[in-house]
Parts: sequence; structure tokens; C-alpha cells
Amino acid sequence: MRLFTIGYEGAEIADFLATLVGHGISQVIDVRDIPISRKRGFSKNRLREALAEHGIEYLHLKGLGDPKAGREAARAGKFAAFRAIYGKHLQTPVAQAAMEEARGTAASRVSCLLCFERSNENCHRSIVADRLARHNKFNVQHIAVQAPTRGRRKAMHDRPTHDFAFG
Repeated sequence: MRLFTIGYEGAEIADFLATLVGHGISQVIDVRDIPISRKRGFSKNRLREALAEHGIEYLHLKGLGDPKAGREAARAGKFAAFRAIYGKHLQTPVAQAAMEEARGTAASRVSCLLCFERSNENCHRSIVADRLARHNKFNVQHIAVQAPTRGRRKAMHDRPTHDFAFG
């Protein structure tokens, strides 16, 4: 079973969607605590709509979001503290229920864990992915949003967004 992870930091929604389609992803599991973004197209409702236009399901699992204290520690570069805070959070009943839901749904379709950070190395989505891989034998692949070349970008903007199908 395959499980992908992706961060949208610095990405445009069209490139993000094209990357998902190119990898054959059929479901995005949003593991942000607060699924709101200043980046156009990445807030929960708009993202859900954009994904649906590409035949991709959207699931927000707030219980797998990084609590505020963990986000603050990560932003400050205190990654050991971040991991400790998030590890403790994952022991809560809410997080356990969300992890179980992620396991079940990811086992039935090609899924991708979504968070903001471009790099997966110090993002909580890697911790979630590692736990899912350990308990369910998922083959985890961390992917990055692929921006098209200049010529392809112009051609893409000349077409409706639902026509994106390159990888």
C-alpha cells in the first residue's frame, strides 16, 4: 500500500493539484490542526472544491494536527521539544481515533497526508506517516509540488484547471 505526504509551502494551487494527479492520488488527508491558509486555494473549503474537480477526495483529521505548543516549538527550531509535544498529543483519545480513521481510509485508496511545510523532515506529517507505515506496512513516499516549466505553465493557464494530467 502506498501513502504519500506533501507540503504546499511556496506552491500554487494548480501546481499542487497537478502533482497529486500525476502521482495517482485519490484522497488527501489534511493533518493541519487549523485548515486555514493565507495561501489562496489551500483553506479547507476551497481546497476540498478544487480537489473534487480533479476526482480527489478530501478528509480533514483535526485530531492529527500539531497542537499550538508543538507548532511554536517547531517554528523556534526546537525540534526535540516539538517531537515530544506531538508524541504526547498522539497518545490522546482524539488523536488515536483520528489515527485509526487515517489507517482505515488510507488502506482503501491512494492517499496523501497534507500539511504546510515543504520539507517533511521536521513536519508532524512525517511522524503520522511513520506510525502508519509501522502499523500498516504502508510504503511512504514524501513528494514535493512540482512546478511546470515556463512553456508548460503558459499552456496550462490556457486550459481549464480540470485538464491537468501531467506528473
